[in-house]
Amino acid sequence: MIVGTAGHIDHGKTALVLALTGTDTDRLAEEKARGITIALGFAYTDLGNGRITGFVDVPGHKRLVHAMVAGAGGINLGLLVVAADDGIMPQTREHLAILDLLGVPRLVVALTKADRVPAARITAVTAEINALLAPTSLTGAPALPVSALTGEGIAALRAILAAQDVAPPQQGRGFRLAVDRSFTLSGAGTVVTGTVHSGSIAAGASVVVSPTGLAARVRELRAENQAVATAVAGQRVALNLAGPAITREAIRRGDEIVDPSLHAPTARIDATLRLLASEIAPLRSGAQVHLHTATAEAVARVVPLGAAALPGGPAAWVQLVLDRPIATSWGRRYILRDASGQRTLGGGQFIDLRPPARKRATAARRAALMASLPPVPAEALSAQLELPGGSVDLDNFIRDRALTPGEGDAALQATATVTIGVAPQRLVLSAATIHSLRTAMSKRLQMFHVEHPDLPGIAAERLRLSLTPRLPASAFATLLKAEAARGALHLKGGFVALPSHAPTLTPPDEALFTRIAPALLGEGRFRPPRVRDFATELSEDEDNLRRILRLAARMGRVDQIARDHFFDRAVTSEMVQIARALSEAAPTGWFAAPAFRDQLRNGRKVAIEILDFFDRHRITYRRGDLRRINPLRADLFAAEQPSDDTTTRAPDGGESSPVGRPDFKSG
Repeated sequence: MIVGTAGHIDHGKTALVLALTGTDTDRLAEEKARGITIALGFAYTDLGNGRITGFVDVPGHKRLVHAMVAGAGGINLGLLVVAADDGIMPQTREHLAILDLLGVPRLVVALTKADRVPAARITAVTAEINALLAPTSLTGAPALPVSALTGEGIAALRAILAAQDVAPPQQGRGFRLAVDRSFTLSGAGTVVTGTVHSGSIAAGASVVVSPTGLAARVRELRAENQAVATAVAGQRVALNLAGPAITREAIRRGDEIVDPSLHAPTARIDATLRLLASEIAPLRSGAQVHLHTATAEAVARVVPLGAAALPGGPAAWVQLVLDRPIATSWGRRYILRDASGQRTLGGGQFIDLRPPARKRATAARRAALMASLPPVPAEALSAQLELPGGSVDLDNFIRDRALTPGEGDAALQATATVTIGVAPQRLVLSAATIHSLRTAMSKRLQMFHVEHPDLPGIAAERLRLSLTPRLPASAFATLLKAEAARGALHLKGGFVALPSHAPTLTPPDEALFTRIAPALLGEGRFRPPRVRDFATELSEDEDNLRRILRLAARMGRVDQIARDHFFDRAVTSEMVQIARALSEAAPTGWFAAPAFRDQLRNGRKVAIEILDFFDRHRITYRRGDLRRINPLRADLFAAEQPSDDTTTRAPDGGESSPVGRPDFKSG
């Protein structure tokens, strides 16, 4: 268990921790000289229950509330310290509000300096404290008088602390430690300390410093000031880290040490927000504030979801737009302070770590956030899947909630779901949603093939936009690939079709295309005639030949590389592989147009036209006169290529799969 002090400056927090643990947590010379706590202090003791309890001693000065929040972010029990002679003071109220907003589950109140006041004063201050606690989640907390000087009440306080029934932390989850200190230890190297928020860690484990992404290895560790083999959630831990870029300066307070699978920083978060009732003026949309969560700090803009401003009191939905990425997890509590960092405004809980920047205040978005509220993974998963078009990115869901793979599997087994794709791009749909989508896709494709028998299929994006429920583009792409894998549909060159569909030209058009086809293959396949040359050679109408070749392009049989210049699809694929080989053979991956021209034994103009075609389709990247292959698109024109990608019309108006398709629309 970790106990965190709270209370006004000079109310005796540090002296009380010393009386309870025998440790003076004021370790800085300035703290000794001024007699106040400036930085977080730490102590450990056995309260008599056979377990080590950690204490985090926080500053009480109003200018150091940010340090108090960092210390309170990982505690299991709050120890509110109120001097019996002074009574309730400004930071008493502010610290209590912070503990309440952070969801600290238990509280004990210590009335310090009890030796200085009469019993009547103790009774009066106790009544004031009970009234202060009444509207909070910590109402009913025990309060007892103590004196660090005489020892009065210390034994009773130790017994109350030892008996507190605190819910066990999330030891089964993925490992996360919020860093509050980083330093160099002679003979050991870089050491970081912090509270383990979830999971466990052992010596030799690989970890990542988030949000920077630095890789590290745990050399050794100490938990609650003792050398241990393993540390678990709820413990104060020191990690000795090693890694190529690991230094004291490279890791700072606010970073998190996480399991590599959990590294996914975010700078945009949808959250609940409750402004303190003491806030008279509403919080305007776009207001700049200071955000504190665990040990991290950031400047944030607050965007209410559904209102222009937020009043104090009831909780509401907001989007927080941060000035820098932070490492965090679902359900993490946070505090907001004003732009000057002098006043606590309110706080809440992170709910969606990957929200959209647009259409963020719609009724559908608010429903999605409500569905994400349940803390039990299976319940949250089920609620999200019950929404219209409900789909869940499973790997994001597991990572953002810091679940282990086993916990993710358990959540799936508890719901009626269908999982498509493979990690790290798995999509979960309800059985009802997947059935509805499959039926709708089949009907839409049948109708399209009747209306456009000469086309190879419908563009993937147009199909997505025509379906209800409408999945996000990335989710729909995953669904298409899964449906193609089970043989329910056919994907080729960005088009979707039923497996039974075979686009055909009319017999007269096919007969004429058969006369054209030989010139697109063989020795001259890299320099085929243009439409005008075909018309002259075959004594056919130029416009009619152009029409037939464009139909063939829509069917994926040829590609229009440039104006009136068509290449057989197999030749296009062959030329892509030639470019790929040049890129892979080049020391830097970049190759020049002359090298490509020489491989084709073609003229420079045609070679440049082909490379420009590759650029338009993002098959190649261009930098000046150099190009390199894009491995993610290198198989776009392969004979059988599942792809949800689409391309755009060439500047010259040429059409090639799926460029210039009449059925291709961006929405």
